[in-house]
Amino acid sequence: MRKVLLLCGCLIFSSFIFAQNNLPTSKQIATSSFFAEGGGPGIAFSANFDKRFKNSHLGLGGRIGVGFVSADESTFDPVTGYYDYEETSALTFPVQLNYIFGKAGSPHTFEVGAGVTYITKELEIMNFYEDKQTQVFGTFAFMYRRQPMNGGFSWRIGFTPIFAKSYIQPFAAASLGYNF
Repeated sequence: MRKVLLLCGCLIFSSFIFAQNNLPTSKQIATSSFFAEGGGPGIAFSANFDKRFKNSHLGLGGRIGVGFVSADESTFDPVTGYYDYEETSALTFPVQLNYIFGKAGSPHTFEVGAGVTYITKELEIMNFYEDKQTQVFGTFAFMYRRQPMNGGFSWRIGFTPIFAKSYIQPFAAASLGYNF
């Protein structure tokens, strides 16, 4: 009976020893982020993935997303000479390169980015009339970012102008996400 108890005690104690070896020696730096955004390059709403190109929560990176927008779609009636407008929806695909500035250990950062957004239909969005309809918009981002260096809940807010065919539309964005 003593041998069985001694063997069980050794097995239990050895599991604690191996468990100590599985602990990380340093915290992992969060270089990726997933966030939902209202406004911004996704036009109305988008879900995005953001990744730093180096093992740091600062520096050069990129983002890619998929979004949704509703707007008017116009069709010209040659018989009447008028345009018909119909509410329709389309997918948006924002892509950006960005750079995050900040202090190495601080969760407070500033993002500057530029990219393009592709929309699956030509829609009447933000005063782009018939001669200015497009499916591709240029985008910029100037965002305050609150992101924990080692991962966790993050948020962003900022100015995100959109432009196409010599027309610039001031725009804003806010997002909530998770860094990992």
